[in-house]
Amino acid sequence: MQIRDSYPYETTREDFRVPLADGTTLYARVWRPVTDEPVPVLLEYLPYRLSDWTAPRDWQRHPWYAGHGYASVRVDVRGHGNSEGLPTDEYSAQELADGVEVVNWLAAQEWSTGKVGMFGISWGGFNSLQIAALAPEPLKAIVTVCSADDRYDNDVHYMGGSVLAVDMHAWAATMLAFVSRPPDPHFVGDAWRDMWLTRLAAVEPFIHTWLDHQTRDDYWRHGSVCEDYSAIGAAVLAVGGWHDPYRDTVLRLVEHLPDDRVRGLIGPWSHQYPDRGLPPGPSIGFLQETLRWWDHHLKGIDSGVMAEPKLRSWISDSHPPATVYRELSGGWVGDPSWPSPNVTPVPYALQGTPVVVASPQHTGLDAGRYFPFGNDADLPPDQRDEDAKSACFEFEVPARVRILGRPKVTLRLRMDVPYGQAVARLCDVAPDGSSTLVTRGVLNLSARNGRDRADAWPLGATEDVTFELNGIGHTFPPGHRIRLAVSSAYWPWIWPQADSVGFTLEPVGSTLELPVRDGDLDPSITFAPAEQSEPLGVVYPATLDEQRPERLVVRDVAKGEWRLEVDPRYGGTRVYPDGLEFTEDALETYTIQEGDPLSARTRSDWTIRLHRPDLGWDTRVETRSEITCDAADFITSNEVVCKDGDEIVFHRTWEKRIRRTAG
Repeated sequence: MQIRDSYPYETTREDFRVPLADGTTLYARVWRPVTDEPVPVLLEYLPYRLSDWTAPRDWQRHPWYAGHGYASVRVDVRGHGNSEGLPTDEYSAQELADGVEVVNWLAAQEWSTGKVGMFGISWGGFNSLQIAALAPEPLKAIVTVCSADDRYDNDVHYMGGSVLAVDMHAWAATMLAFVSRPPDPHFVGDAWRDMWLTRLAAVEPFIHTWLDHQTRDDYWRHGSVCEDYSAIGAAVLAVGGWHDPYRDTVLRLVEHLPDDRVRGLIGPWSHQYPDRGLPPGPSIGFLQETLRWWDHHLKGIDSGVMAEPKLRSWISDSHPPATVYRELSGGWVGDPSWPSPNVTPVPYALQGTPVVVASPQHTGLDAGRYFPFGNDADLPPDQRDEDAKSACFEFEVPARVRILGRPKVTLRLRMDVPYGQAVARLCDVAPDGSSTLVTRGVLNLSARNGRDRADAWPLGATEDVTFELNGIGHTFPPGHRIRLAVSSAYWPWIWPQADSVGFTLEPVGSTLELPVRDGDLDPSITFAPAEQSEPLGVVYPATLDEQRPERLVVRDVAKGEWRLEVDPRYGGTRVYPDGLEFTEDALETYTIQEGDPLSARTRSDWTIRLHRPDLGWDTRVETRSEITCDAADFITSNEVVCKDGDEIVFHRTWEKRIRRTAG
């Protein structure tokens, strides 16, 4: 990582408020170049608190853009951080309408040329796409990183029509804790407590809404730009990583947007900006790459960015299984379009006699983290234990097989119960027998005719079902074996069906289809070394709590019970240069009995402390979130306790039963 300490422009920083039409103001921070000339504006628009939670990351990139001649602005969404108003659901119509107002307001400032770009990762990448689909006139270009075009089938809620237990629960619990945090008196003054209590009175756990919509209905269509790609008015640089769950959005955007308005980039990365140097690498000079994008679309400079291939993708070499890779070996390829003329679908027919697939309910404990962030325990370990709980089909690799895109399976299944799910994993098996997970896919069998419906399986019937696995770039070397592993359970990623007893798979008529890419790697595709602006200077003191395992699996042999404990390690304890002490601790727990799908249970506990010793300000947020089930319902339980010093200023619990439909 190179730290940039000199720029074409000197810069200034200022905090201010963006006024909205309804009288609400949003808290904002701008880094600007020192110049008498107006400059284009870049906007990052998030609920994640610019004054603390994202501040270290913000300092890595906003000053860098300002030093290169852009006004780079970070704005907190309504009801979050130090912004006024009440929090809403993610990507609500209110949030997006506010975003359009912010874009127009920034374009009208005297220091702005009137041209605006938006960028962001995850939430900020989502709303960049969604606001681009609303097409405010000043918004000319966006950079969307690790985001999704489909809120139902490519987000944290559902996968293949199945409830994503691992992140439906965990992210709802995280957001419950996040929306309960107070404004900071250092920035809003004495009004902080009244603002906080007003917000808390409006809090409703997101999980209630998300579980109320178990098929792809109008709730999920809102904000899903895949409903109408043609509505996107801005030029789109779509960026993803093969170890991020949202990477397929890059392929779809490249496929559906015109050549002169889109470029795609997929690297080996996790759910992180590609310049941060977090595993797996290699990292790239991402800020320099995006500067080329902004210069072309906001300044009219021929930076050469539109002469790049429409899609640039990293293809990894074969690698042994591990939960973290500092860097992967491999290289880049460029394709002129997607689907690419360089990629050929190659079918592999499954062989053998019919096999009963009745996986133990704890199959999936070695799935790894749904959202890898670059931590030591994020990625899937050796898959041999998971493979043993699955029906496996293998294919020899006499010559190198390089794949790029989304593998696909067609499975001929017979099922004697109305509901179930099929999970397909593609693994690279080395000569020593080790099994590396390459990619995977899931189908809720009630969604086999469409994600917008829940069709029971005709009892005893045999049907062919087809579904895609997540996209990947990977090389199988000669002497290895390609393994397709099929299971009927995948906990805790997928919430089990009530009568989940499995199915019979008939190999005859079943196929695996691989997207085989012709040609060699392209050494001419290169990037500058990763570079950032000077860090903020946050101090991270070590605590005993931070020494617990990131992922711990506990087995109660007598009860047949398995428990996975996860420390998501979002940030831990840190002290900011302005004196703020910020402590957060979270623990997620997933429990199931190996023979009982109704024993599934999730729990998440959060504690957040915000402390300013100089102001005598000491606040604490404690939350508990749980989901259990019976055959008919999901049963959710949530609790929030907020303290100002020793005083409990808010305490509320929610208990709700939600009918199981597709879930």
